[in-house]
Amino acid sequence: MRRLHRTAAIVLRQYYLLRGSPARVLALFAWVAIDIVLWGFITRYLDAVASPGIDFVPVLLGAVLLWDFFTRVMYGVTMAFLEDVWTHNFLNLFASPLSTREYMGGLVLSSVATSSVGLLMMVVLATAFFGLSFFAYGLMLVPFLLVLFLFGIALGIFGSALVLRFGPASEWLVWPIPAVVSPFAAVFYPVSTLPPWMQQVSRALPPSYVFEGIRAIVAGNAYRGDMLLWSAGMAALYIALASWFFTRIHRGAVCSGLMARYSAESVS
Repeated sequence: MRRLHRTAAIVLRQYYLLRGSPARVLALFAWVAIDIVLWGFITRYLDAVASPGIDFVPVLLGAVLLWDFFTRVMYGVTMAFLEDVWTHNFLNLFASPLSTREYMGGLVLSSVATSSVGLLMMVVLATAFFGLSFFAYGLMLVPFLLVLFLFGIALGIFGSALVLRFGPASEWLVWPIPAVVSPFAAVFYPVSTLPPWMQQVSRALPPSYVFEGIRAIVAGNAYRGDMLLWSAGMAALYIALASWFFTRIHRGAVCSGLMARYSAESVS
């Protein structure tokens, strides 16, 4: 029970930060709305100029929505972590009985809340203004979202560990991660269009199986369930590896004294 209280305390802190800052709340909606509106009009234009019978909305706009969900999940973890970086709050946190597992659990639950709000916003905009029907994906949408959620958590924990190791000035390493991953994840095109070496990388990324599955379902083709299970297993494995990496970095920071002098200059 105490473990749950400590984890809940991390979530409660993020809630108070959001409640006390309208700018933080606006950020949950602003970029989501911009992406959906931009890509919504792009898909509407492509539908107008494409041959009859081709519908870009479920393929492109649906892919944008799911990729934005993945990005919100990852940033949900890293932003909660960076709040503690910017306020130099680590000594306060880890001077308490809080464990790294409880701390990471709080970050993940915070990400669940913020990404769920973003997903709801995206669904409302895409459905109301651009006619995106999620019934086109069927019940497969649920495991697709789960795989993206798990992989987003894994990358969020990994990115947080990088910042903990190299210092606040290294936060620029976190922001480009989704952009670096997206070409290999084949968000907007089949994996087969990639050169062979990129296809090898793509097979190691769970999102590539998700977007291949979306395209198969929209095209009316069957999608292999074992591929979805494989991607979910990989995502769970990446969470375990990222958690181990974060715990090891944290232990090293405590033993070396880096935690005590954690500042913008702590990059060695």
